Amino acid sequence: MTRKTSAESVEERLQRGIARKIAGEYPEAERELRAVLAAVPDHGIAHHELALVLGFTGDFDGSLAELSRAVELLPKEIKPRLDLAKTQCMLGEYEAAKQSFQAVLDADPENDEARNNLEFLADV
Repeated sequence: MTRKTSAESVEERLQRGIARKIAGEYPEAERELRAVLAAVPDHGIAHHELALVLGFTGDFDGSLAELSRAVELLPKEIKPRLDLAKTQCMLGEYEAAKQSFQAVLDADPENDEARNNLEFLADV
């Protein structure tokens, strides 16, 4: 019987955390994702997924912090930056949201969601 490597166990925990998030089992999802981050503190995907869980449970400050960290760790990924912008917008942080949506468009000029949100925020 072979022992699983720590990388496999981290990936398994990440996948369990994502599955729990999708199932609406937020405490379990948070536990799995925090275990991933304990093993790999700079795991950008785990920070992004944890941010979503925290947002779903009403911890918006925690969600923003985790989204910011995910964007820092995954600078070329659009989804964390878009989620950060939408969360900023939802919380009334309109100037920050505009900057974040613009950053999405700078990286992905065809991103309709970012473009539509920037148009919406033009009057705010």
